Amino acid sequence: MLSVPDRACYNVGAMTIHQETKHKVDLLSLTLPEMEGWLRERGEEPYRARQLYSWLYRQLATDFATMSNLPRGLRQKLEEEACIGPVVVRSEQHSKDDRTRKILLELADGKLIEAVLMLYPPLGESSARATVCVSSQAGCAFGCTFCATGQMGFDRHLSAGEIVAQVLHFARELRADPWRAAGLPGSKTIDHITNIVLMGMGEPLHNYDNLLKALRILNSAEGFQLGARHMTVSTVGLVPAIRRLSQEPLQVNLAISLHAPSDELRGQTMPINRKYPLKELLAACQDYITATGRQVTFEYVLLAGVNDTPAHAQQLAELLTPLKQFAHVNCIPVNATGADYRPPGPDAIRAFRSVLFERGVSNSVRAERGDDIAAACGQLRTRFEERRKQKALAPQG
Repeated sequence: MLSVPDRACYNVGAMTIHQETKHKVDLLSLTLPEMEGWLRERGEEPYRARQLYSWLYRQLATDFATMSNLPRGLRQKLEEEACIGPVVVRSEQHSKDDRTRKILLELADGKLIEAVLMLYPPLGESSARATVCVSSQAGCAFGCTFCATGQMGFDRHLSAGEIVAQVLHFARELRADPWRAAGLPGSKTIDHITNIVLMGMGEPLHNYDNLLKALRILNSAEGFQLGARHMTVSTVGLVPAIRRLSQEPLQVNLAISLHAPSDELRGQTMPINRKYPLKELLAACQDYITATGRQVTFEYVLLAGVNDTPAHAQQLAELLTPLKQFAHVNCIPVNATGADYRPPGPDAIRAFRSVLFERGVSNSVRAERGDDIAAACGQLRTRFEERRKQKALAPQG
């Protein structure tokens, strides 16, 4: 992946770079056994794959020439036939407090996706965290009305390597410049990625095979070594895929984009509810809990005047009470998008949460992050494309 300092040099030549890598294999899309096979086919010893994996995921290398323990002939072969996450950073923004950083990436075919790094200082007994919000698709096919990505339609699935590349970009950034929370004297710096959440552009479980492959690559003991319990997969509610995920040996966390306590209301904002209504969705969640013994997080975007009243909270509590301690609600004040939705005020949020607490439903409220840089998924891409269209239509000369 091209870093931000490289971007000015390559903006004009981005198309050339994409053409050069078009017929090369992206090494970030290969599991270790696949890399061993790829090297074996080229007459190389399979053990070289472990060395290459270490360079990619532990040293975070982007240049084959730096891989000093690989033979010169192999390095030349890699230059000719392989690449490392061939995506270009087209825009990068940092929030005023530098705790949220967002990048817009151009893929090899010109599609645009977003990724976000969220930095959290230590709180109480909790350590500092560096969480990457990862995109799984260019666009989205599910059309949730409050989501900027849902309003732009579906382009294509991301490859496993394109998913992995987003995480490695921020891993390299933190390795080069570790982060320390401003205004917290004595707080430790953080120089590595601690968590990833699949909550960026796209529906992760719609891209199931590439998603799971990317997670296995990032989890690999020979590579990036990110623990599965530090990965969270979010879904709008693809029931068969939830049940499939429950049988995976990779113990990732599950989050459900719920956003409404009734089929009638959920169907107004989330078209997927017509195919998989709440009864089917909650049954799949119960099956997931039974199979894994893990808690499920229910994401609930609060829309002022739409789904944020105490009555809605009462309905939500009734819906989730059967799951007992295995259900947790994450209340999320909506980010303004092109749709006509606004976040509720602090009093409305407190009243909503109080009802859930009274009914024994665990809940929290997500702190607003990166509002000043359009950090909600799809917003930066939308603004970038609007500016690009305006520039194309502007008179020349």
